[in-house]
Amino acid sequence: MRKEPVTSSFFAFLRTHREVVAGHYVSVGHVVSEAPLRGIPPVKPFRALALGLFLLAAATVPAKVNFSDLDLSTDNRLLFRAHAEGSGAITQNALFISRLTDLTLQQITAFPEKMNLIDRGRILQIENSFGTYRIPIAGGLPRNVKGSPAFTEGAPVLGGRVEALCASGDGKWLLYVEPLTPAYGNLVLIDTATGGRTLITGKVERPGALFPACWSPDSRVFVYSRGGRLYYHTIGASANRPVDEQYRLIGEGSINSVAWSGTGDFFYIRGSTVYQVRGAELFARSVYADFLEMGQVAGKIPFEFDYNFDAFTMAPDSRSLLLMKGERNIFYFPLGLDDYTTEMTASLPYIMLPRAASNLTVLWSPQGLITVLASIPADAAGSLIAYSLSLGRPVPGASLSFRILDAPPASSGLLSPDGSKAVFWGPTGITLYDYVNWKVLQVLSPRPAYGCIWLGNEELIIADSARIERLRVSNQAPAFRPPGPDDIQVSRSPICLSQVQNFGFEEFGERIFARTADTWYATNGTSPWVEITDPSVRPTSQVSGRYRVFLERQSTGPYENIPMIRNAATTGTVPLLSKVTYADAPAAGESWGGGLRELSVCFDLYDDAAGLSTVLDVLRKFGIRATFFLNGEFIRRHPAAVKDIAESSHETASMFFAPIDLSDARYQIQGDFIARGLARNEDEYFKATSREMGSIWHAPYYAISSEIIAAAAEAGYITVGRDVDPMDWVTRDLTKTASVFTQPSASDMIDRIIDQKRPGSVIPIRLGLLPGGRSDYLYNRLSVLLDALVRSGYSIVPLSTLIEHAK
Repeated sequence: MRKEPVTSSFFAFLRTHREVVAGHYVSVGHVVSEAPLRGIPPVKPFRALALGLFLLAAATVPAKVNFSDLDLSTDNRLLFRAHAEGSGAITQNALFISRLTDLTLQQITAFPEKMNLIDRGRILQIENSFGTYRIPIAGGLPRNVKGSPAFTEGAPVLGGRVEALCASGDGKWLLYVEPLTPAYGNLVLIDTATGGRTLITGKVERPGALFPACWSPDSRVFVYSRGGRLYYHTIGASANRPVDEQYRLIGEGSINSVAWSGTGDFFYIRGSTVYQVRGAELFARSVYADFLEMGQVAGKIPFEFDYNFDAFTMAPDSRSLLLMKGERNIFYFPLGLDDYTTEMTASLPYIMLPRAASNLTVLWSPQGLITVLASIPADAAGSLIAYSLSLGRPVPGASLSFRILDAPPASSGLLSPDGSKAVFWGPTGITLYDYVNWKVLQVLSPRPAYGCIWLGNEELIIADSARIERLRVSNQAPAFRPPGPDDIQVSRSPICLSQVQNFGFEEFGERIFARTADTWYATNGTSPWVEITDPSVRPTSQVSGRYRVFLERQSTGPYENIPMIRNAATTGTVPLLSKVTYADAPAAGESWGGGLRELSVCFDLYDDAAGLSTVLDVLRKFGIRATFFLNGEFIRRHPAAVKDIAESSHETASMFFAPIDLSDARYQIQGDFIARGLARNEDEYFKATSREMGSIWHAPYYAISSEIIAAAAEAGYITVGRDVDPMDWVTRDLTKTASVFTQPSASDMIDRIIDQKRPGSVIPIRLGLLPGGRSDYLYNRLSVLLDALVRSGYSIVPLSTLIEHAK
């Protein structure tokens, strides 16, 4: 494969060819002249400034938090609502109360963005934009977890994704990646009883789709990944004095390479070998690491495991596994075999998922009934696709195979411990299923839902946009027939409120009232919320005998406004909250100053579609429209993938008819050559999508010259370049043959991008597998990159928007 041309000297090129590229070339948002080329159709010229200097419009910083509905009681308690809406996060609000006499802050609702059950099923842990909180499942108000970041403890709400945590099953410990850079952090162990912190290791990759660590079921051991290697850590006498990391090495891999069994063992795949590692061995290895092997061979798979793209799920009895190979292929493999024959491999169950599928969920009952769920885009047919495989009841004489089921109206699912029922949830509500017979038993909630947890075979916790509730589901059906909707009885008790529509103080009392889903609840600020009727709500007030409160707009930082407190007995006004700024301070020359901060993230597709479905899913979750550069070779090879891009409402741009290096001396760059290549690419795109391609392009591998720009401009195209080169095109082979190149990791690339970006930047990301090989890929860490850009106060827009705003 031809290596990527070195085109980092765009600035020198622009300085040399100012008169040639006028109005038709955008590199790094740079345009260098307003004088049009002779003989080239006029294109509205850009101003003779870098894009970074034009951003003087009204501020539109993304991922901000605003406060509203201030209500001050006669005893100087302030009720207010905080609303968080940021890229990568679920829009949510929370209700807070503060005693103005000492400025204490308490959260009294808990949005269930992420939920975990800890402390042997007695405590519910919730993570959301405002922090990490715990609530007894018997009911209660949220309380902070000691040592973890929380808004009520002074941590700023920055919008964007939730800072992920990983709790041990007993609830005594939390793992947290304390940020060091946009892509790296320190892995810290938090004692939730004391808030004490222990540094486990440094320079761990900040969480993307998965947290880089996982706990054993007995909470005595956790495994973590760092730099493409796996390590373990045991909880015990050495909790505060970790054994040197070199003695805790498991081997190469990521968290995708590990799965815990219910017995406390874990399974680890390296190469094509599946190892079983017993928990007790890890304690011995801390002392005898030089003498003990890591586990025993449990089985083989017939190909190499790639921890960047592959994952696996163990059977409840640990005797087989489902392997997710890449983005589309799912295989069932029994363990205990030394090798697979061709005939055996061909007869094993297999699924090829639709190209756009993402967010795989596997339900595997103790009886051997497997269901695989995959999300597909909202504009395709339905929201889920479901496949079923029965290992426990094979048809005599027939080979095992998956069959397609009617998909549930949801986006996530969870199986009851005995495998008899399943609950599914998503934007359309929560539905209870008879799992064995695959039929609806009852709709448990019609509202958008965010999580469900089984407490047992007859009890579960459900969390929707209004409430978090504990449900008891009893089956009244006779033993001789399966249950139906009329046989299911459901009793409910509230645990906490998720969000509220209205709230206020009691008119003649101290209670707080709140309404959600047309039901009123009350609390005194200490006891759990209880349902009430006919509340006597006091009229809203911003004045008491001692204080006056109001909202003050903020021009910088992550808060749109801040509650302010004026004490009538003294002079001066103080903010209820600290006036914080974004965690990532603006780079040199990037003054907040009320300016618009925009940049573009673009994706180059040369000849391989690997990573595309993941990228489309991440962009959808962040609510971002991006620009995709396509060439004719890719369009012909992957027409369905191109159609997925077009139907996802992203912007498409040209990367010529074929992925050839136009800087090669063998090519004569003439107007007809460029025009024909661009026109043929348009035709291929229209043939695949029935849509027109945009008039923005860049040459393959970002080759650039005055002749290329002039020829493209004559064809009506604007040539764009990159000012941030992540170096994601550098392969292992290239580093071996050219010593000037080094292969940065995906996390190193993220830090490089965040360091070099500025308003108006164009950030390219190459999709697909590179023939020369890489240890990891930037697009697999896209959520971390986008989150870092959002937290820096940037809007991510398509290239056409960036160009339009530069005019």
